[in-house]
Parts: sequence; C-alpha cells; structure tokens
Amino acid sequence: MGIFSRKDSTPETTAAPAGADLTALTGDYTIDPAHTTIGFTARHAMVTNVKGGFDDFTGTLHLDGADPGRSTATLDVKMESIATGNADRDGHLKSSDFFKIDEFPTMTFRSTKAEALGGDDYRITGELSLLGVTKPISIDLEFNGAATDPFGNERVGFEGRTEILRSEWGLTWNAALETGGVLVSDKIKLNFDISAIKNV
Repeated sequence: MGIFSRKDSTPETTAAPAGADLTALTGDYTIDPAHTTIGFTARHAMVTNVKGGFDDFTGTLHLDGADPGRSTATLDVKMESIATGNADRDGHLKSSDFFKIDEFPTMTFRSTKAEALGGDDYRITGELSLLGVTKPISIDLEFNGAATDPFGNERVGFEGRTEILRSEWGLTWNAALETGGVLVSDKIKLNFDISAIKNV
C-alpha cells in the first residue's frame, strides 16, 4: 500500500488522543517520510545553533500496546540526503572531514529495549551505527496520539529527542577560534517528529 493510498472516500478524520488505551494500536507500522522529520542541532562558533536534517530515510515501528516493553523500532538514513540550508556546508558534511558518505552511505538505528515511563512518555534504547562505529543511545519519546486520516490510514505520532557526543562516532573534525573554543560543538542534539502508518 502506498503511503497516500486512498481506502475510501470518507473525508473525516477520527483521532485517539494521547493518554488513550494503546492496546488497539498494537501492530506493525511504516514511518511516513513525507510527514516525519529527522533533525539535528549543533552549536556553531560558540554563539549560535545550526540546524539540519535528513531528507531520505526509511523506518519501521512495532507497537505493543499491552506491553510497551516489547515494542521495537528501526531507522535507516541515507547520509547523502543531509540538508542544512547551505550547499557548501552540506558538501563539507558529506566529505572525509565528517560523514565520508562514499564509504559510509547509511546511518542506522536498531532498538534493543523499550520502556514506558508513565503518562505519554516512553524511552527507546538501541544501537546507532555511523561511520562504522556502533554505540548505544536512548531516545525519550512522547506519544502524540493516533488518528485515521482522510484516506483511511491508521496513524500514530511520536516526538523524540536525545543528545550525543559526535566524537564517540569518530566525528572529530574541528577548528579553533581565535577567541577560544572551537567552531563545531561536540554535543549534538537529535530531534525526531514521527508519523507512522499501520501496515495492512
């Protein structure tokens, strides 16, 4: 089924709010890239933030509403699709100074653990693989709700965030500033705004 396949002509949208019983949501989902954002923020020159994201990625979710600890997630990101709004900067990020996309074209995440933290809050832990290095990360997630869209697709939404040190994956390029400090922060904030469609 295509992401925007029309199941019927009913224009109405029905929604289950966050905090609702999640048992009925149990199943396998495909992340909808047209309505999902995988983004990052880095401190630049010690004075401002540069934001970017990825335009080409695929992912899956398995939700277990009765036992959230059995839920899983996968994500595959094409590093060539990195976008910060500046072509020169994007080219530098794709180069051997940073992501070496010719050698390492894909970044992946595979979950190993899921936890319900109470209310609409969850945490998913897994292995992030980048530049040939695999290390664990944990992502805090907020369940935003579920809805049936006008095309009959059953959707769920989550917002997530985490922080990593890029140097732990071998991303060590930097430049010293005359006033002290460095050009690019080691700490990177990752942000996820996820819409996923239930498989049929």
